[in-house]
Amino acid sequence: NYNSPPPPNNQFTPVQRSNTFSIADRREQYLWDLFQKVDTDHSNSISVHELQQALVNGDWSPFNIETVRMMVSIFDTDNNGTIDFREFRGLWKYVEDWSRCFKRFDQDNSGSIDWKEMSYALRSFGYNVSDQFTMLLIQSFDKYGNGDITFDNFVQACVTLSSLTNSFKARDHAGQGSIQINYEDFLTLVISSRPDMKGG
Repeated sequence: NYNSPPPPNNQFTPVQRSNTFSIADRREQYLWDLFQKVDTDHSNSISVHELQQALVNGDWSPFNIETVRMMVSIFDTDNNGTIDFREFRGLWKYVEDWSRCFKRFDQDNSGSIDWKEMSYALRSFGYNVSDQFTMLLIQSFDKYGNGDITFDNFVQACVTLSSLTNSFKARDHAGQGSIQINYEDFLTLVISSRPDMKGG
């Protein structure tokens, strides 16, 4: 399952302007200004589509809607299908953390991850998978058919792999790296590993 941000408190206000902004205050003001820009309908919450319009890959292509829905489902702690400012703080840090991770493994600075870079990333994350599997993973998340994946699909691929791995480990009681599973249990494992994609 996904790591959820801590439950929000019930109060939030943008930082009051003062002459003595701390780094935390500047960060909070930056996030508030960013939140207001993304909240194009001024509803004090961000929809999946508003968030998608605010996020772009290194090649300026829009984020995959499935990745945006996944991120909203992770941080939508009140399960209303949108992101309020408290939830946005955690979501934006998540995007920034993944962006740093992506840049670390995009060794040729192409703005995308090929199978060799992905293989290195997966090994760094502790996954012991074959090159054949890595190529299949790239192929499954390669939206342009170029043999590589953009930032949004890198995030989705890694989170999907992590979620499936956690579901597998929960059934690998002996820790041997193999499980015996029937068809319906397999389907349950795969379906339950996916985040809720119903967000609007």
